[in-house]
Amino acid sequence: MYYVDRHDPATRDWTAEAIRRVEADANRSCDTHLHVFPLPARWGVNLYLKDESVHPTGSLKHRLARSLFLYGLANGWIGPATTVVEASSGSTAVSEAYFARLLGLPFIAVMPASTSPEKIALIEFYGGKCHLVDDPAAIYSESHRLAEETGGHFMDQFTYAERATDWRGNNNIAESIFSQMALEPHPEPAWIVVGAGTGGTSSTIGRYIRYRRHPTRLAVVDPEGSAFYPAWCSGDDAVTAPGSRIEGIGRPRVEPSFLPTVIDRMVQVPDARSIAAMRWVREVTGRHVGGSTGTNVAAAVQLIGEMREAGEHGSVVTLICDGGERYRCTYDDDAWLAERGLDIGPHLEEFRAFLTRP
Repeated sequence: MYYVDRHDPATRDWTAEAIRRVEADANRSCDTHLHVFPLPARWGVNLYLKDESVHPTGSLKHRLARSLFLYGLANGWIGPATTVVEASSGSTAVSEAYFARLLGLPFIAVMPASTSPEKIALIEFYGGKCHLVDDPAAIYSESHRLAEETGGHFMDQFTYAERATDWRGNNNIAESIFSQMALEPHPEPAWIVVGAGTGGTSSTIGRYIRYRRHPTRLAVVDPEGSAFYPAWCSGDDAVTAPGSRIEGIGRPRVEPSFLPTVIDRMVQVPDARSIAAMRWVREVTGRHVGGSTGTNVAAAVQLIGEMREAGEHGSVVTLICDGGERYRCTYDDDAWLAERGLDIGPHLEEFRAFLTRP
């Protein structure tokens, strides 16, 4: 009788301790807040913003990074000396750098050179290294190359985001939303509105809605320059695009984690409108949010308008993906907008007028 035994007690012990540390991080963090956006009570429609910016690393991607690390550890892909490599537009890399430091592992973020300097600084604060590329489409091949060169592991959020999170529950974002909505006037949202970067969040929420048999519809928003919207409309997942200026959402290609069949509607939002909505949220709520949150809110406003025209009452839920402090040198800078021909004025006035409608 023959056998090959590759059991390594030291590595197994390290993995068990690593998983304990990642789980302990989640245990220390309370759930994220669900804020009521101030709409006129007479409308009979409520808008809620789930504030993912309060995670330890300041964005929705903290959930994804935790899931990806647990997935990599449980699969045996990450060990005590593994260099972790990720392709990212910034926020996922910030969160993964945090978890890599928690486990004492080296981390390399492969990102477009256009990534905001605030995000680069955060990655480096957590001990990560930033490898910037001029062509956003090159982040995949560069990540593979660096992982092979270092003997490390390419996390590949764009492939594994939809499978690393348990969509049936286990404290995922969908379960959290429905739990927090339980005592609201309209506990089952008419719409949940999210963006797509990897497609992981929309896949988790869309699957959960069906699994729990909720009537809620899922709207996915996409910025201009992204491949997701034209691919969803045409049914051709080979569509490519230039890429998005709204960091964190939109991609130049359709990512493997994007699951179009769980989406009820896609909405394409111009960049100027996203940034106007971002600033409008701050005016109305006092919360300084990022550009992808503006994209979410722009679509939520459209859906609320449709509900009012149809005489429908109900609730709409969307996400605060991250804080606006990460975009002081970009979306919050009027000179930066002018250089890129982005005129947010007309959109901002339209949003301001929205709350005054009879």
